[in-house]
Amino acid sequence: MPSAIPLLRGALVGLSLVFAAATPGFAAPATEPAVLPGPSGALLLAQLDDIDFGDDSSQWANDGECDDPRFTGSGAAAELVDADLMKDATDCQQAYEAGTVTLVEDDSGETGGKETAPEAADIDFGDDSSQWANDGECDDPRFTGPGAAAELVEADRMKDATDCRQAFEAGTVTLAGEGGDEPADAADIDFGDDSSRWANDGECDDPRFAGVGMASELLAEDEGKDATDCRALFEAGSITLKGGNGGAATGIDDIDFGDDSSDWANDGECDDPRFTGPGTATTLLDEDERRDATDCREAYEAGTITLKGEGASADDIDFGDDSSQWANDGECDDPRFTGPGAAAELLDSDRMKDATDCRAAFEAGTVTLADDSSGPSGPTEFDYGDDSSTYANDGECDDPRFAGSTGMAKKLLVEDEMRDATDCRALVDAGEIEIRKVYDPAYAAAGPHDSSHVDFGDDSSTYANDGECDDPRFEGPGTATTLLDSDELRDAADCREAYEAGTVVLIGE
Repeated sequence: MPSAIPLLRGALVGLSLVFAAATPGFAAPATEPAVLPGPSGALLLAQLDDIDFGDDSSQWANDGECDDPRFTGSGAAAELVDADLMKDATDCQQAYEAGTVTLVEDDSGETGGKETAPEAADIDFGDDSSQWANDGECDDPRFTGPGAAAELVEADRMKDATDCRQAFEAGTVTLAGEGGDEPADAADIDFGDDSSRWANDGECDDPRFAGVGMASELLAEDEGKDATDCRALFEAGSITLKGGNGGAATGIDDIDFGDDSSDWANDGECDDPRFTGPGTATTLLDEDERRDATDCREAYEAGTITLKGEGASADDIDFGDDSSQWANDGECDDPRFTGPGAAAELLDSDRMKDATDCRAAFEAGTVTLADDSSGPSGPTEFDYGDDSSTYANDGECDDPRFAGSTGMAKKLLVEDEMRDATDCRALVDAGEIEIRKVYDPAYAAAGPHDSSHVDFGDDSSTYANDGECDDPRFEGPGTATTLLDSDELRDAADCREAYEAGTVVLIGE
């Protein structure tokens, strides 16, 4: 479409000349760019041709809303996905010119190169349509600070206006990136290399990062393997390191892999029970610890395994107390830990009851957090995962595979699946929460399930027949990562197959 910018500039220059003619002593600049009033009084340079709006290849192009996730404001669509980056040019350019959207990075308060902290009047807080609105916490992920909710999700962007405005005016939140703790510097991060198959595609595929520049699907095997994309997006402020640290794994030279004395050594799988990941054997035995060096070293270097509990610090772990009869004997008796510093016999009754010994052993590197997957249903029936979630050991279960009226975190994130084992196990044992049936292996094993009562609709979705259920009426491991309301009743074959296999259920069923 022909650009509206030259016309817009011409109109503004004309207004400047009229104003100059009517105002004694005023000289209109001949070459300075004009400025436009933007949302909430912010000033936007009229040089919009500095922005590459992309094209109109999004399925949502030309629907009157800006679907490009680089923009924010009342003119942006409620749901933004990375797949629409630079793919809704006409809508976004029109909204930008109208002042109903701004570039996400414009929220920093920059006006013509001079940084100024925005006032509340300069911020479009949106509305109160979030389910968490008016709960006394700011749930909008654009904000950070003690007044913000502990868990922030993209779906609440610009949807908790009253809480966020009050917190901003009270000084308990700021716009992310404005003041507060400085993020990690790119120079401090080991971005790795570009050996991922998804490298150099404009999205960051490294699961250590989070933000609008991330790929929609992240694989553990891509950690440290998409350096160029992730560095560029990190420096642009489109992604951050999860947890705000360097995200570095334990150096391979710091790991004692042992020898190859296991019966299963050199079989292409890592049999050392200190490791976890798709490169490990299905069955791991304590007797194989440090006895499958070649396999485990190769898998660790390939990124298909990590040390259990890797990246956790002693301060992240609730060691409990010293109420065990074996406390303070120089050995760690808590069955959550494994390693040469652990006692030869571990009892579940000593869980979280040998704090001093276990902390000392953990800090000395002679024990690590174990898989902790030997729950009441048995290790072959349900895998609780580990404690690598940011919210692990906070007394609430953050794993979305569980449900309950008490004990569950307020917001559940897909990224915390299998990453809050201790909390979730304790609450299951206490009867406060339960495994959602769609994640219980026993439910899938009881299939095929009768689907005759379900109206699956048709296959008119763009994502139909891709092996994932895209209908937002369903939940479970068989659904797509991103679900859109527009796909309701439009992915029949995929959803029927997943329903009968027991990997999805109707929400609320």
